Amino acid sequence: MLSHVLLISVAFDTSEITPCNHNASLCSLDQSALDGSRRLMTQFKHACNRRMLRFLGRIFVSAQTQRSLNPAAVHRCFCSAAYPCLAVKPIMEPKLYRPPPEVRGMTALDKDAFTQTITVPALRVPIGVLNKVVKSLKKSSIQRPGVPRVVQDKEQSSDFRLVLLDPRRVSAPSSFSETEAEALRSFSVSEELHYYELKLTYDNLKSEEVLEAVLPQGQDVTSAFSRVGHIAHMNLRDHQLQYKNLIGQVIMDKNPGVTCVVNKTNIIDSTYRNFKMEVLAGEENMVAKVKENGVTYEFDFSRVYWNPRLSTEHQRVVQLVKRGDTVFDVFAGVGPFAIPAARLGASILANDLNPESYRWLQHNCKLNKVESKVRAFNLDGRAFIRGPLKQELPALMRGTSAVHVVMNLPALALDFLDAFRGLLHHQEPPCDENLPTVHCYGFSKDDDPDTDVVERASRSLGFPLKNRCSVHFVRNVAPNKDMMCVRFTLPKDVLFGSDAEESEPIEEPASKRQKCEETTNAT
Repeated sequence: MLSHVLLISVAFDTSEITPCNHNASLCSLDQSALDGSRRLMTQFKHACNRRMLRFLGRIFVSAQTQRSLNPAAVHRCFCSAAYPCLAVKPIMEPKLYRPPPEVRGMTALDKDAFTQTITVPALRVPIGVLNKVVKSLKKSSIQRPGVPRVVQDKEQSSDFRLVLLDPRRVSAPSSFSETEAEALRSFSVSEELHYYELKLTYDNLKSEEVLEAVLPQGQDVTSAFSRVGHIAHMNLRDHQLQYKNLIGQVIMDKNPGVTCVVNKTNIIDSTYRNFKMEVLAGEENMVAKVKENGVTYEFDFSRVYWNPRLSTEHQRVVQLVKRGDTVFDVFAGVGPFAIPAARLGASILANDLNPESYRWLQHNCKLNKVESKVRAFNLDGRAFIRGPLKQELPALMRGTSAVHVVMNLPALALDFLDAFRGLLHHQEPPCDENLPTVHCYGFSKDDDPDTDVVERASRSLGFPLKNRCSVHFVRNVAPNKDMMCVRFTLPKDVLFGSDAEESEPIEEPASKRQKCEETTNAT
């Protein structure tokens, strides 16, 4: 329904609907405009390229989850004082909290400077129906961190309490919705508004409110971070660095369980290209403990790769693995593919070049009691393919259980596919072929990322994969940059062919590293 409303606002010219006939016009909007939005979408399909369509599709899918809007709600959304017909009435006009001007530009956090008193509307409610009224006014009552919705009646009556209301939603008795007004009448509660002086402190503010008050006007304000155990990982922009310690303290204060806030710098300080992390606030403990899809992991976040946004992708691939299958994890990290698959009863050969990742992989196997099902290796990815994988594959191909090869190094994994060329060219192909399934990840900045990653995988393999593979969109990692997964059965012609790659291969970087990506939301 929200997507329909969005399209209607584009489809209709406000000049054609005047205040005198807006009710009739809106009646027709409910059906004809909603139907017309579908025709508009068809036109968009012809006008937009594939990338824009995919972007719009994600937005519209999200919007479709909000189907609680009914025609009456749509009608109210279109009506406002300024534009009687089509403008959307803002839900939050004045800000509840207006910070004192002296906090602007603050670099050392002074919590007391944020204190101020505001006046909010309230209803005087008998104690006997208090809980029912609070429940009925859930959308209109004030909702602030640490602020009670019910306070003592200013007349100190033991029979009444004041229910505090959000002044952005309630400015007069007519502000209540029909449902709320009916509930108040049924409980014999007067709609007369009282007013209460409410003291707001730093503890009652949200992180974005504090940062918006402090940072210079007109600059981007971010409270977004990635949560890794007790660590909040931020990617601050240059203009925010002057306020980095204040930002770190605010993030730690406003997010229970966060005891360390770090910012990743652009300095590469080791052979393995790990980005140096600067502690902005809290303890300097980088050993994190996280739980993902029911599996516990421990690792030094400053020395290995871990991305909490890949939880769904890890689960998606692991669900394709069955008991008795074999999984070769070429770039295993600390085990987010290998360990869950081992818990399902698969046999795992997991590899990572980074010694720290290798160490924590072994640790996590023991932590999750799957060390007997996982063989860990500390090799270059290409050496792993041409070594342990090559040794094990012939026997596995004569069996009936599935074989999976996971290659999650999206910056370079597609280039490593050439290691499969002629891998078994000295051996006789088995009669009953049980060829491995490859799950290979790659980044793409192309307007058609699906085609792009398939073409690159095909070039690396020396074999056309078009119409022989499937492509899965994983996530958008930055503007115009997508992470994709190509899934295909490793062709027999590639494995047993004689055209092994003779050219100098692209070397694997010393380890997978955290990218300085734009964080998109916080917890």
